[in-house]
Amino acid sequence: MKSPLLLLLGCLSFFGFNAHAQKRKMPPKPSADAVYDSVAQPAVPLGGTEKYARFLADHQKYPATAMQKGIQGTVKVSFIVEKTGTVNEVKVLTPLSPELDAEAIRLIKSGPKWTPAKHLRNQVVRQRVVVPISFVLSPGSTVTIGGPAKERPITTSAADIAASAHPDRPAVVAPDRATQPVGGNEAFFEWIEKNQKYPTLARQRKIQGKVMVEFIVQTDGSLTDARVIKRLGSGLDEEAMRLIKTAPKWEPAMFQGKPIKQKMVLPVLFQL
Repeated sequence: MKSPLLLLLGCLSFFGFNAHAQKRKMPPKPSADAVYDSVAQPAVPLGGTEKYARFLADHQKYPATAMQKGIQGTVKVSFIVEKTGTVNEVKVLTPLSPELDAEAIRLIKSGPKWTPAKHLRNQVVRQRVVVPISFVLSPGSTVTIGGPAKERPITTSAADIAASAHPDRPAVVAPDRATQPVGGNEAFFEWIEKNQKYPTLARQRKIQGKVMVEFIVQTDGSLTDARVIKRLGSGLDEEAMRLIKTAPKWEPAMFQGKPIKQKMVLPVLFQL
């Protein structure tokens, strides 16, 4: 019969073998510079994807040249979320047009930081992320109503944009009902004509044309965040801004029975 001391040594030797075997099965430590496409815990924007989607929607500036050409679609943007949460190596995977590609890159670079990804051994790692940025014009945005002064507003969706590492997820949620002026487009442009004050300097210089104004129709129908994206000068830009800021409320866009914000681009016509 073996002595108790020998039995104890035998047990210690057995447990030591198991610990050694388990240690050898542990996954290797991630490389410091490795970039992962798929990770155990993906990177996420600070504040969550919904807040990030709202940021992208609210800060999107639809290039006027792309609007005039009727260009719309989705630009897939690839970038690396560093271990610090910063965004690096931003590039377009699916080009759409030079103007929209540049705007998609600008949006990603100007966005908030991310919570970095974690992978093997719960270590923080660099991750490659793909975010689809959609540029959408409303149907019939180039149709005119009753002459030049009745041009239909051009709209772009300000609904949620899905941001994730999976490019096959929906990029934009279109409203079930687009925003529109109370009483219709014709009534709104009649209000514009009635309240328009042609600047003296522009009249003296015989300047006329369209001032393109971008604004957001809020959930209560108010018009906010107005800015001129195509100028004429000589006081016409300021008059266009005044008209939009003092304009009557609109009917907000609707999605699943609830009002949502929608971004608009409106041509304000000045004609002598």
